[in-house]
Amino acid sequence: MPTGVINETVQLAEAVIDLAAIAENIRTIAAIARTGLMAVVKADAFGHGAVPVARAAVGAGAAWLGVTSATEAVALRSAGIDAPVLSWLHRPDEDFTRLIAADVDIAVSNLTHLRAIADAASELGVPAAVQLKADVGLSRNGASGDEWPELVAWARKHEAAGSVRVRGVWSHLTNADVPGCPGIARQLSTFQEALRIARETGLDPDVVHLANSAAALAAPQTRFDLCRIGLAMYGVDPFGATGRRRYGLRPAMTLRSRVINLKRVPAGTGVSYGPDHVTDRPTTLALLPLGYADGLSRTAEGRAWVWLAGRRCPIVGRIAMDQCVVDVGDLPVALGDPVVVFGPGAEPGSPDPAEPTAAEWARWAGTNPHEVLTGIGARVARVHLHGEAATS
Repeated sequence: MPTGVINETVQLAEAVIDLAAIAENIRTIAAIARTGLMAVVKADAFGHGAVPVARAAVGAGAAWLGVTSATEAVALRSAGIDAPVLSWLHRPDEDFTRLIAADVDIAVSNLTHLRAIADAASELGVPAAVQLKADVGLSRNGASGDEWPELVAWARKHEAAGSVRVRGVWSHLTNADVPGCPGIARQLSTFQEALRIARETGLDPDVVHLANSAAALAAPQTRFDLCRIGLAMYGVDPFGATGRRRYGLRPAMTLRSRVINLKRVPAGTGVSYGPDHVTDRPTTLALLPLGYADGLSRTAEGRAWVWLAGRRCPIVGRIAMDQCVVDVGDLPVALGDPVVVFGPGAEPGSPDPAEPTAAEWARWAGTNPHEVLTGIGARVARVHLHGEAATS
């Protein structure tokens, strides 16, 4: 039996998270929006790590944190984060007492949830902080049509009874990432009418919010007390730009690995399953220990590139569960050489090529950057940089 003790795990790949970039992005967006900001840290902060990102966001001036579930909200509280938190998706039989006890705001879209929250608050003997959501066109969560007046009327009754406190009214735009779209004006009008009804019913919310990342940057008419920022906070252009950075946003995640095998092959060599790719010349193939289980979409086959040996090199053949193959031609590549799958990309105004970005990977995979970032698998280590600088 071996007598040595293995005390260090060498990762096959890692996602390096620049918390200073996240903090910088928050300050940049705040200067544009001129409102309070809710930093959306759902889905483990878009794959960046919810707790360190939340701390960096609050340190950079974010007034609120937004999450999807009770589990995500309680995890922030368990980590000692006491900033205001809004949680917005819940089962009808949710144990709302743990959210109320943790001083988490609960989004409400229907009477079933409102009654369950009021009952839980009565059980605890403290009012629940709720934020009523209006549906202005997304047709997902939120009360719409005749549902809204009834919801706000009952919310007012529960507030008068001391079981809830309506702290906010909010909604979500459908297409803020299409600047100038007439749908934005229609949704804004619907939201303003919902807000009017709520106030006429006797509600006096502390926070009103409608704008997401795209609206925070480019639709000032939709900004109220808060803007909820997700993708832009992580440094990705919410309007789909994949080239030079706009708005001063800096991507925070760099996905990187190393070459673990090399082989020189002749023309006519099949690569990976199928094979879908056959080499058209003598070349060198580099193997990377990253695959679709780690977040590299199979639909990017034949289009995706990585940064290796100071230039972009194509991924060839099918992306497998755990690995992919890169054609490096005649470049002087050695085992162990670093590879950047995606990162910040080129500096604004730079004519030089740079590593691909998450936005480019989204285009190659036929999806959005949200899916690329949240799809980075759990076995990819997260490494957080500049935690102290992010809050300075």
